[in-house]
This record gives sequence, C-alpha cells and structure tokens, in this order.
Amino acid sequence: MSKKTIEKKQIKRILIANRGEIALRAIRTIQEMGKEAIAIYSTADKDTHYLDVADCKICIGGPKSSESYLNIPAIMSAAELFDADAIFPGYGFLSENQNFVEICTHHGIEFIGPSAEVMTLMSDKSKAKDVMKDAGVPVVMGSDGALKNYQEAQEVADKIGYPIIIKAAAGGGGRGMRVVENPSLLKNLYLAAESEALSAFGDGTIYMEKFIQNPKHIEVQILADKHGNVIHVGERDCSMQRRNQKLIEETPAIVLDENIRQKLLETAVKAAKYIGYVGAGTFEFLLDANNKDFYFMEMNTRLQVEHTISEMVSGLDMVEWMIRIAEGEQLPSQDQINFKGHAIECRITAEDPVKFYPCPGKITKWVAPGGANVRIDTHAYAGYIVPMYYDSMIGKLIVWGENRDKAIAKTRRALKEFCIEGIKTTIPFHLDMMANPDFKKAKIHTKWLEENME
Repeated sequence: MSKKTIEKKQIKRILIANRGEIALRAIRTIQEMGKEAIAIYSTADKDTHYLDVADCKICIGGPKSSESYLNIPAIMSAAELFDADAIFPGYGFLSENQNFVEICTHHGIEFIGPSAEVMTLMSDKSKAKDVMKDAGVPVVMGSDGALKNYQEAQEVADKIGYPIIIKAAAGGGGRGMRVVENPSLLKNLYLAAESEALSAFGDGTIYMEKFIQNPKHIEVQILADKHGNVIHVGERDCSMQRRNQKLIEETPAIVLDENIRQKLLETAVKAAKYIGYVGAGTFEFLLDANNKDFYFMEMNTRLQVEHTISEMVSGLDMVEWMIRIAEGEQLPSQDQINFKGHAIECRITAEDPVKFYPCPGKITKWVAPGGANVRIDTHAYAGYIVPMYYDSMIGKLIVWGENRDKAIAKTRRALKEFCIEGIKTTIPFHLDMMANPDFKKAKIHTKWLEENME
C-alpha cells in the first residue's frame, strides 16, 4: 500500500488554547523546538508566573471558562492578532470541540490534533462503539446506539442482564453515568443520568452497557501521522479512580501477561488506522479481572493528562511529536521505540485528601521534591492563588524507576519531600496509597476507593 503524499509545512508560532500546568508544559517544548509560544489567559490567571515565560501573552476574557478558555471568538482573534500558524489545545476546554477545529481550519490555522470528522466520529460514545465493532475491536455488550426512552432501556437491560451501566453519549468525567444493580432502580437512575447529561453537556442522549464488576481501566497511547503510519506508546493502568476521575496512573500495566498486552496494543493501532486518525490519541479499555478479556470503552481524541508516564518509559516528547505530525513529518517505526522501566503519576489537586472537596486559596509554602527521575509538571508556586473557577489539579508528580517496586519507593520518598501549605492537597492520600498493600500488589480496580475508603 503506497503512502500518502503530504506536503511538509513549517509551524513557527503556536497559540496555546489552555491554562495551568499543560500550558507551561507546552511552552517548554514549543520553545525547545525553536518556535514561539503564545499564551492566552483569563483575568483570574493574570498574575500567573508562566505567562511571563511565553513569547507573548494576551488576556481573552473574564474568570469563568465561558468568558475565556471556551470563548472561541476571543481565542481566534488572539490567534489572528499574533499571526499564529497553529493552535495547541491541550486537554479539557476546547480540545475535543469539533466546531473549534472546523473554525481553525476555515481560518487557515493548523489545529494540532485530529480532523473534525474523526473527532465527531469518536465523540459520541455510543456511535464510537459501533465504529469499533466494525473495526473488529471487542466491545461491551449493550444497547445498539442511543436509547430512545426509559422503556427501551428496560428492554435492553432485561436482555443483557443486570448489573448494567447507563452512560451519557456526550459524557466524560463520570457525569451522566449510573450503575443499576436491579430493575427496581432503573427508572430513577435512567432519568437522573439523562438530566445530568443534559445539564452538563447540553445533550441528554443516553446509552447502556453491561456493567463489568471491578474492572481494570487500561488505556493505550497511540500516535498517528498524516502518512497513514500509527504506532503505540505502550499502555497505562488508570484503575485508581474516585467516581470515574483518575487519581494515579502507571505504566506498564503489570496485570497484563505479554500475549494479552500485545493483543491490546495491536488492537489500538488497528482501530486508529481504521478511522484514519491523526495526532496523539488514547484508546480506553475495561479489563475483566476474572478472565482478562478487554473491551473498548471510549477514545480520547486529544492529549491525556497522564501522557507524562508514557514519555518517561519511552523517551518520546508527546507534545513535540504532536507538532511534528502537524507539520507533516513521518513517525518512526514501532521497533525504533524502546520501552524501559516503570513510571507512576500522582495527580496533586487542591482538595481535601479525605473528602476530596475543592480547597482553592493562596499557597503560602511550596517545596517541590527532587532527585533523579523525579519530574514535577506544575504552574503553582509559593504565593500562587488557586482560583475557584477551574479544575482543582495544581500539579503532577511523575516518577520513573527501573521496576515497579523501585518506582513506588521513589514516589513515596518524593511525596514525603513535597511540602505545600496554605491549602489542603491530596499529597497525604497519595502517600497512604504508596504504602497500601492492595496498591503494592496491583489489586486496585476502578471501584476500589469507593469500596475501601468512603
């Protein structure tokens, strides 16, 4: 099969349509590549230090996301004002907004990510499941696309058997999602999920799947270029979650034997080729802990928060490759990517470490850990005021070790060094987990925290 003929183009100025640690992380790579980084910010972020590191900066609106980081006209005006060649979306905000991609294309600005068509194809989770079926990817048994009403939900649930899980087709972050244990609970939980989905996403479309008890959440990082090449950058175990929000991620997933791992990685690469994907993306799977079967759950058509651990074991800079792909460069072959050691990421959030409620405010003391193979991705510092308007994550501790035991020991040591005062953070939670026997034995599943600590 002949490769596509793609004209290479040089990107010189990149506007970062995001904030916080991912904005700073992108600035670093962009500047190391000899390119200019344009930072946007809201009035709530006006005093943040990383803005002074960018080559230029511009305020695009008020503190609410709708006034700034979701304000497409303001972002596009900033891009045109500074003559940006491309826009890097990061994650969250507009990173998976098909309309934004189309507007970028209309204005002749490269969106560093997949096309609007592919993004649309995978954004509706019920439709994405049908596409994956056609691609030969195993999926969880469930409804044939979106459910029309509660009566149809009842019919499907009776057919596939309880427990089932109701999900918002346009959902994410656990919203519009309910587990139903028996028929008597179905109607109320269906209506609750539908209402929450409509409120959170403006779309109340619901679909249903068979609920897999205590699964592992395993995802595969892929990179795909404009020439039709696709490679994987290994898998990640993201099973440590609270109400479908990831807290700790690691790679490789030690619960997989080599045969299952290779099958999982090959499945993700095959799926990416089938849909004609371009850029960095992640295929998320549920792994049945009993029989080790895996099932497609969803695809994230963007960079993931936890891309950092894939970088640590592969030596690749994911943001750099996203930009190089956007410029038309070809990926290296799979056998040129060498994986080494084990990496763990702890998401450090401005939250109570027990109840997980947000704790915005001023950081009065910040002492970050150091040492070999300890990485901190953060925009915070002593004196930084954590705003109430955005996600509570203030940083990520990423650690690499020669094996999992050494990575856990190093993570625990680094967490002990990490001192943040003035606000509550989840550092104590992560410290407890590094010493937890179930975590050490990799016995964590997606509902472990609810069952053991709530």
